[in-house]
Amino acid sequence: MTTDGLAPALRRRRSPGVWLRRSLLGVGGVLLVALLWEGYKLLGPEEGVLVGDARVLPRTTDLAMPHVWEMLARLASGTTRAPSADPLWFTVGEAALVTFGIAAAGWLVGVAVGMALALVMLRWRLAQASLLPWVVLSQTVPLIAFAPLVRSWGARLELGAFEWQDWMSVALIASYLAFFPVAVGALRGLESPDTLHAELFRSYGVGWWRTVLRLRLPASVPYLLPALRLAAANAVVGAVVAEVSTGLQGGIGRLLVQFAGQASGDPAKAWGPIFGAVVLGLVAAGSVALLGGTLRNYRRGEVSA
Repeated sequence: MTTDGLAPALRRRRSPGVWLRRSLLGVGGVLLVALLWEGYKLLGPEEGVLVGDARVLPRTTDLAMPHVWEMLARLASGTTRAPSADPLWFTVGEAALVTFGIAAAGWLVGVAVGMALALVMLRWRLAQASLLPWVVLSQTVPLIAFAPLVRSWGARLELGAFEWQDWMSVALIASYLAFFPVAVGALRGLESPDTLHAELFRSYGVGWWRTVLRLRLPASVPYLLPALRLAAANAVVGAVVAEVSTGLQGGIGRLLVQFAGQASGDPAKAWGPIFGAVVLGLVAAGSVALLGGTLRNYRRGEVSA
């Protein structure tokens, strides 16, 4: 694509109309999900849809599927029946902030590990051939079984006056999910420059590290930004699952378990932390999108990780 053809495309991408259209599509998607929920609740069988003995679609009772307006109204009411109780949205928000901080720590560690692995695999082809299959294989380990082991190992760790905290186990598990897309996306991005450009740098005697900083790293931005967003979402998922598995107090994962146990008497309440986890994932991915705004001079479209 020529420079003359690229400039109008950049102007269209930055125009307010594009952001407005995307925002309207996002709101429309949320409304569509709400309409599908209420439509299935209205028309679906009370016992759900069964295929043989397997239930493929949920029950439509008020206990299994509260109305959308009931769930939203429950967010504004008290967490408990006590007159001085905080609203449910406030309780969920506090727990979401705790999980967000842990997920952010895990994301930073995952990004650092993923970038380091990508640079090692870029520098030595033998390392890429030996490490990349293990990087992919690492994501097949179930977190439900892995999280309690990490907490047990951390509790036995002794390094002088350093004391391992339970939240560190959760952050470590979040980083375990976050490093994978960064390692793969960064490797693809660092390898994306044309051979001609890399040979030109080599012909001028530019060192490997300077070539990475001046050529390969800027070229990797369209690959790296989607990987960072996916890593942020993965870090949130890992943090929530790890909180459930390890029983860490204060986070939104613990609220999911606690409120699910109260669903029989207050079914709408159990959906509060679910909404909080969804919003938390969107905020995490949106935070990375702000980072992408600072790198707009290197963006010529994005490539899926």
